[in-house]
Amino acid sequence: MGRRRNRGRDVNGILIVDKLQGASSNDVLQRVKRLFGAAKAGHTGSLDPLATGVLPICLGEGTKFSQYLLDSDKSYRTTARLGIRTETSDAEGEIVSERPVHVTRQDLEQVLEQFRGPIDQIPSMFSALKYKGEPLYKLARQGIEVERPARPINIYRLDLLDFIVDGDCVEAILEVDCSKGTYIRTLVDDIGEALGCGAHVAQLRRLKAGPYTEQQQYTLEQLEGIRDNGGHAALDELLLAVDSAVSDWPLVQLGESSTHYMLHGQPIQVPQMPTSGQVRIYGEVDGQRCFLGIGEIDDDGRVAPRRLIRVNG
Repeated sequence: MGRRRNRGRDVNGILIVDKLQGASSNDVLQRVKRLFGAAKAGHTGSLDPLATGVLPICLGEGTKFSQYLLDSDKSYRTTARLGIRTETSDAEGEIVSERPVHVTRQDLEQVLEQFRGPIDQIPSMFSALKYKGEPLYKLARQGIEVERPARPINIYRLDLLDFIVDGDCVEAILEVDCSKGTYIRTLVDDIGEALGCGAHVAQLRRLKAGPYTEQQQYTLEQLEGIRDNGGHAALDELLLAVDSAVSDWPLVQLGESSTHYMLHGQPIQVPQMPTSGQVRIYGEVDGQRCFLGIGEIDDDGRVAPRRLIRVNG
């Protein structure tokens, strides 16, 4: 019988990384996984190589909640360069048009009003959305364009922080709070077309993803320094608890008996709990309160398990 391959450490939690410009999200994921020596890791949706900022990395049991972070609201700061439209709607794409910019700050403020609240957005051909199993950006690179249905999104906040005119260079710095599925490149391109001059993303930084903010993040360089000085134990101290991914969800607390049934996949009737929706579930194992996972209120008003973590005990 062959020797069992060492798959890495059983380490669980969520790490917030400040992604550097030029790196892919998968590059960051693989480097974090190697730094921690982790057996299992995943990220919560890609950031463009151009983009920087908040990228949650889920380790171990944390990977069970990556989809919920993918579906969460996000916040961004972007610099939009007016007058130039590109193939990819960002600075890395080929220029497709250049037009003079006869736009004032007031003009831009008026146009921004059109993009606040619930709107429909047609995703870029250079997005990672799939068409018949193939990412759109791969088709775009082959010169193929397919019809993309508009998707409903919500722009909760769209603020103009600065309007900069430097000779022929006109830039607008915007901050955006938005729902899942929002493409900032597409938003900036659409704003540019509404202004009649075109625009593209010159810089993009993610400020927040779900409950996680810039204040919680570490650069890869910082992580390497911490590993070199304190090893895996020092890195593990940086991890946020798995339940931090759903910290804003309603809470349901179970006793020891109910915990047993929940861990065996059975719905539980709990007094004074929400009447619908998703909840985070805590139970009692060996006399200790612990996070069990997430559930949903079923048609009979019980808490039904949906995604449980591995619990010792």
